[in-house]
Amino acid sequence: MQFNTPEYAVFYLAALMVGWLLAGRPIPRTWGLLLASWWFYASNNGWLLLLIIGSTQFDYVAARAITRSSSHHARRVWLTASLGINLGLLGFFKYTDFLGNTVSHLAALVGWKLGWVEMNILLPVGISFYTFEAMSYVIDVYRGQLAPEQRWSRYAFFIAFFPHLIAGPIVRARQFLPQIDARPRLSVAEFERAVVRILGGLVKKMILADTLSVVADRAFSATAPLDTISAWMGVLAFTLQIYFDFSGYTDIALGSARLMGFTLPENFLRPYAAWSITDFWRRWHMSLSTWLRDYVYFPLGGNRDKSKLRVCGNLLATMLVAGLWHGAAWNFVLWGGLHGILLATERILGWHRATAGASMLIRRGGTLMVVALLWVFFRATETGRALSILQSCLTWTPPADDALPVLPVIVIALGTFGAHWAGDLVTAWKPPPLGVLPRGILYAVAVMAVVLFNSDAPPTFIYFRF
Repeated sequence: MQFNTPEYAVFYLAALMVGWLLAGRPIPRTWGLLLASWWFYASNNGWLLLLIIGSTQFDYVAARAITRSSSHHARRVWLTASLGINLGLLGFFKYTDFLGNTVSHLAALVGWKLGWVEMNILLPVGISFYTFEAMSYVIDVYRGQLAPEQRWSRYAFFIAFFPHLIAGPIVRARQFLPQIDARPRLSVAEFERAVVRILGGLVKKMILADTLSVVADRAFSATAPLDTISAWMGVLAFTLQIYFDFSGYTDIALGSARLMGFTLPENFLRPYAAWSITDFWRRWHMSLSTWLRDYVYFPLGGNRDKSKLRVCGNLLATMLVAGLWHGAAWNFVLWGGLHGILLATERILGWHRATAGASMLIRRGGTLMVVALLWVFFRATETGRALSILQSCLTWTPPADDALPVLPVIVIALGTFGAHWAGDLVTAWKPPPLGVLPRGILYAVAVMAVVLFNSDAPPTFIYFRF
């Protein structure tokens, strides 16, 4: 069941009704929405629902045991056990074949024959997201920053709440748990903003992202080298596709949660207006970047180390984790490593600090180009294909007869990048409020567009595979 299907619309309306009918009864409401969330997850994963329930149970027990334990050793044992089980399950389902193939290839380099037969293990949808949420909860309890949850249903609901379950944002327990028992409130203005956000997310996914995917797929699946213009159109198409696909999912998730009386954290802040790679990661997938900062970068030493070399090493290690989190393949590790090298370079040269004037425009343009070219390693399944596309981008080849379409990509790119760069002005501008009739017309047009672009088998969201 996906956000961009009629089945989800029916399910969501039923869950919304349950949530509001039980608004004044927190315990039945929690259980009602928890069961709905499990139903949603089971529709995508079947029996793997038992996996999330089992890991939820162990983390719930571990957090309470950490608080009750009087010795530091016992607390560390429970923390290690919780992290070990979470990372072990994530590693088994996501990285078994990757590690097996890697070891097999390394053995072949020294003349050993260690053939690996791929197990093709079914990856539980959303495991990367809910695993990080569970880990942050137990770590916060261990650090004394959060009291362990006493009611199992509340903790299970935090982990399984369906709007953010599959592809985030990655929610912290201290952000979500206080909202569970609070009586939900929703003003007319908040209701309208939530509906607009859901419609906007559907438009982003079904009209923009899925349209751009046609161009991107042609570019990255081509076997022959592309001409320069086609290569750039493919790179731009995927740069835009992944933003509209992922931010569209996030908009639907945040709007769906808000209609139910819950507030989830923002995940994007005009990322293509970033003026450095450091700034890009303050704007892109913010719930992941802040998670990595708090639970990987800071524990490694962060920027507190006096040695710049140590700080650069911390940045590189963190981004390698970010790349591996996205997928069990070397192209993701390479993508994360390149981002880490650029973050370290900016730190050494002082480019992580903001500037003003014309230099800011130049830095924004340069950052956008670098981010777009790095997306090639994210999208290409083979390093050779990625290098071929980059070579086509950086060396001139005349347009071929079967060149990729230019106009739709350029139009969407100019609109997107222009909106991102002018974001501060747009935020400050307060347009006059529209009347009921104009608003109704806009909503009707958005709904009709989504319906017209709907297909019998709508493409899945990109981040569902992570």
